[in-house]
Amino acid sequence: MIGVYDYTVILTYLSLVSGTLGIIVTVTGVGHPELGVFFLMVSGLLDAFDGRVARTKKNRSQIEKDFGIQIDSLTDLICFGVLPVTIGLAQLRISGVYTEVVRRKDYDGSYPILIILLTIAIFYVLAALIRLAYFNATSEIRCEESKKTGVTYYMGLPVTAAALVFPLVMNIHFFSNWDITYFYFLTMLIVAIAFVINIKVRKPGKIGLTIIIVIGLAEFIASIIAFNMYT
Repeated sequence: MIGVYDYTVILTYLSLVSGTLGIIVTVTGVGHPELGVFFLMVSGLLDAFDGRVARTKKNRSQIEKDFGIQIDSLTDLICFGVLPVTIGLAQLRISGVYTEVVRRKDYDGSYPILIILLTIAIFYVLAALIRLAYFNATSEIRCEESKKTGVTYYMGLPVTAAALVFPLVMNIHFFSNWDITYFYFLTMLIVAIAFVINIKVRKPGKIGLTIIIVIGLAEFIASIIAFNMYT
């Protein structure tokens, strides 16, 4: 069999499984954005540690290293590029926006709104794709620069930030009962631009990573509470 199947890639594979499950539940029936958010955060958690686990194997071949890089990017595109969009579309379907635009028999000028929202969704996936491809293409250049300066950085916002940003937006919706459909897509547009903007973002250190994990854990607990409230 082709591919790599040892423990160094297991978290990446599990992240893909979680992201795929999230897409399935958000496109099934009327859609379940709260479950989609749950799987998005699970993917984010797994992604946070997959690289560290892979680096524990000291004798990895170059093929194993390259394979790990490629599947990580492909998984990120699905989990943090496509899944946030399907969460937004699920929210759109269960919101009044979808009801007004799709179910009305008479055209009242609402269709341009739907077109704009769908355009944002497509642009978001495209921006995530471009960022991930650029990240892979410039990895050697950034590695050389980091060796010279001792500082590692991202160009623009990492796509994995979606695992923190969109759960926060949805938790605001869950606990306030506000219809945040438009705000969700506005956030998606801002995040998409941040993916491809030409600004260096320094990678978080141990303290920064701890803060990110704490925020993610808080959002995860909030999402579980919200899910219990809605079931």
